[in-house]
Amino acid sequence: MKLDLSCPTCGSDDIMKNGRTRRGKQNHKCRDCGRQFVEDPQWKQKDKNTIGLVKLLLLEKIPLAGIVRAVGVSASWLQNYVNKYYQQVEQQAEVVPKEKGKLTVQMDELWSFVDNKGNKQWVWLAIDARTREIIGCKIGDRSRTSAKQLWDSLPGVYKQCAKVYTDMWEAYEKVVPSKRHFAVGKETGLTSYIERLNNTLRQRISRLVRKTLSFSKKLENHIGAIWNFIHEYNQQIRKKMGIA
Repeated sequence: MKLDLSCPTCGSDDIMKNGRTRRGKQNHKCRDCGRQFVEDPQWKQKDKNTIGLVKLLLLEKIPLAGIVRAVGVSASWLQNYVNKYYQQVEQQAEVVPKEKGKLTVQMDELWSFVDNKGNKQWVWLAIDARTREIIGCKIGDRSRTSAKQLWDSLPGVYKQCAKVYTDMWEAYEKVVPSKRHFAVGKETGLTSYIERLNNTLRQRISRLVRKTLSFSKKLENHIGAIWNFIHEYNQQIRKKMGIA
């Protein structure tokens, strides 16, 4: 008796029964290509539209549990996908090349945590005050070492000739060249763009909200989520500049 099935790999209808799986489901085998499969499997490969929607929602202020409900995927599948996806996110800002000249940078650090509020993780950021591009980022503690890593993450042209405005945090004084470093208060407005960016991050990344149930449990995912947003943010900046 010929089975009314077709092979999911080659499309052949020359299918035979081939025992049962460990979960008791009838197993089938394609006589043409040898593919084994079950009818109506519990696990199905996600289509491109589903993957695309998940990627878009990861850029919004939606917890993973909310994405599960909105997209209709399982929590275990989504967590596994997110773990792999964030591992692949590049941790270096893509910045439009600049020539040497009058460049202005604003820097600030943003408090966050992973797993519990005792595990503080500071998000150090630097932006180009003219284009608003994020040109550097470091996630770590609030030490001079992290400030140095932020400085090192900047494209060379900024380290060579940019004026740098920061708050009064002492770590900057030991890292940024003194002739081009200006420690200022909020009332001056000279760090207003980076402060506005901090607010944007808290509005768009649920992991960074001060009182949240969507906090990161893995440092790798915390870092990956922030860099994922940085790349999207800079891409939108480039579109406004007519470059992307």
